[in-house]
Amino acid sequence: MPDTCIYTDDRAEIHQVVVGPMDNNVYVLRCRETGEAALLDAANEHDRLLELCRQLGVRTVLETHGHWDHIQAVPAVRDAGYEVGVAGADAAMLDAYDFVLEDESVVPVGRLRLHTILTPGHTPGSMCFQVEGSPVLFSGDTLFPGGPGATKFPGGDFPTIIRSIDERLFSKLDADTRVLPGHGAPTTIGAERPHLQEWADRGW
Repeated sequence: MPDTCIYTDDRAEIHQVVVGPMDNNVYVLRCRETGEAALLDAANEHDRLLELCRQLGVRTVLETHGHWDHIQAVPAVRDAGYEVGVAGADAAMLDAYDFVLEDESVVPVGRLRLHTILTPGHTPGSMCFQVEGSPVLFSGDTLFPGGPGATKFPGGDFPTIIRSIDERLFSKLDADTRVLPGHGAPTTIGAERPHLQEWADRGW
């Protein structure tokens, strides 16, 4: 099955597949020591994602936010026995889920620790995830190469997403942190941080 291992170190590995009509990035973070893994965003093509879950030892599914294109496979993965977590502010956007992700908490993935960072703006409950000990951030649709995610949809707010990126990401993460977004190519905190004021001035 065509998935790509896009990152590895002595503790963690990250696999990526691109699914659905919106070309959503789905990531699997796997602990190399225990073989346990978490899938980020059950977006679409549930048969493909379930096969990935079986191959890579996925135990849980974490949603970066509740937009339709990121949750299409949630019913199927829940039916298959995987628990799904989402931030409380976006929980009503899902038909069903299993647990609520709290801000500034830790989700264990085997021996790995995945830190939650609430970054509202794209949606009220948009959540980023930082891998402790590895220079990796899963940014969902909050941060992309060249700017923030769209805020034109219901629940979106541009000043809020700029504040989230500035205060929760740029001010706290190292420049070499690799940013893995919900669509498209990766970037780094260092590549994007100098452009924050440009984004604020242009208004999108």
